[in-house]
Amino acid sequence: MPIRTLPDKGLWRIQLLVFCLVVAAFSNIYITQPVLPVLVREFGVDAATASLSVSAVILGIALANLPFGRLSDHYALRPLILIAAFMAALADLVCALTQSFQLLVAARFLQGLFIPALTTCVAAYLANALPLQRLNVAMGAYVSATVVGGLGGRLLGGFLHPPLHWRYAFFSAAGLLLVTSLAAARWLPGVARRPQQHQGQLGFAGLLRSWPALRLFLVGFGAFWVFSATFNFLPFHLSEPPISASTGLITGLYTAYLIGALMGPLSGRLANRFGSPLTLVLGSLLFGLSLAGLAAPNLALVILALLGSCAGFFTIHAAANGALNGRLSGSRGRGNALYVLFYYVGGALGITVSGYLWRYGGWDLVLGVNASVLSIPLLIGLYELKRQP
Repeated sequence: MPIRTLPDKGLWRIQLLVFCLVVAAFSNIYITQPVLPVLVREFGVDAATASLSVSAVILGIALANLPFGRLSDHYALRPLILIAAFMAALADLVCALTQSFQLLVAARFLQGLFIPALTTCVAAYLANALPLQRLNVAMGAYVSATVVGGLGGRLLGGFLHPPLHWRYAFFSAAGLLLVTSLAAARWLPGVARRPQQHQGQLGFAGLLRSWPALRLFLVGFGAFWVFSATFNFLPFHLSEPPISASTGLITGLYTAYLIGALMGPLSGRLANRFGSPLTLVLGSLLFGLSLAGLAAPNLALVILALLGSCAGFFTIHAAANGALNGRLSGSRGRGNALYVLFYYVGGALGITVSGYLWRYGGWDLVLGVNASVLSIPLLIGLYELKRQP
């Protein structure tokens, strides 16, 4: 039976299997983040060195994302999933057992090299497998899975397993990854078939020259610039007068991130009903209004603005993902890979630039410049809205 003609039950099974797999993959990325002080004491390294256990994974993802994007356009998904899951789970076991910090970082880097097969390649599979009327909601659910997985990894490393028993978190992550990968390889329809090739399929250079695709890459770049920078420097602002919030309270506020799990599918439904351009515009306006609220010297207003920032960002992100995959008739693996690359480059630049802005102008300058960067998704949304029939 062709994938696009599956009954509703079959389509929901696809989304559930993909959701679980992406959650398992993203859980591995931030698993050491809450236990960095424990790694400092256990391995005798400084804080900057301990943070390599997180940045090594992200570096691996950045390097491998484009190659896996190309592979997913030419090869069946099943072997990519199984090989990547085995290698990432093997790296989990090395992390759990090693007494060498250098080996821990090397294993984390190896994980990063294979995670795109479980994320970028899976996003391309969804775009190829589902009917267009389901794609926006499915990509929204995919975004939700990245949210749940990112938070789940942090909870796995510092809550479900006590911080001093951080090694057990890697065993749990490996088991979760193997189970979800085997289930996806067994029950996802069409994973043993190569993607259909289309005439005039674009390579990376062709996608970058394609303005309809490039502008959606820029949406991801601008939105994640603002989101990363805002969340990275918000603790410094909240810890200072007049709010002077405690570390525990600041940490608790980050649960606002969970609203992204709700906004992903909701954004997809909005895009289905009103179109992706209007959804991009509404998400950008909500995010921009919330940035203004984050400047308020009142904790209640900041909390409300924080929820609005998360809702606005994930609305933009899910709408851009859905629009990109709906727009591409081929090269979806490469298209998703480029989107992720622009997305993470935007986040890295946003944090770096905002560090200098904080040094010379404080929180108000950070918010002001970030608001101007947010004009990228807003203006692109307005441009698309004008061109929409």
